Amino acid sequence: MDSPLERALHAARALVLADLVAGDVAEADVVSVVEDAVAHRRWWVEQWPEGVGYVAGLVAQDVQDALLERQGRWPLCPVCGSGDPHALDVEPELGPDPHWVCSEAGVVVAAVGSLGTVPR
Repeated sequence: MDSPLERALHAARALVLADLVAGDVAEADVVSVVEDAVAHRRWWVEQWPEGVGYVAGLVAQDVQDALLERQGRWPLCPVCGSGDPHALDVEPELGPDPHWVCSEAGVVVAAVGSLGTVPR
């Protein structure tokens, strides 16, 4: 049987991959970024087991940071139709039930893993 840690890591991987697929950026090198983030967060939760509920948001933020360095902002905000393209943020930064939010419009866009349900 899987441990709570393994279940949380598998769930985080699936949620972030779903958002990457929704944004049509789930290339092999990007999936490797997700795997690296999951591996890093496995170590992190082993050090702080109480943080297991925060893994999905942290993996999403890790992937977002890595993609910023590699190819630019992700995920782009689907809410704001004008102005410069900008990325969504994960909130809470460290907490359960992470969501993608547009800080410019001040709105919740979707739960992490649910970007595919947002009209573009």
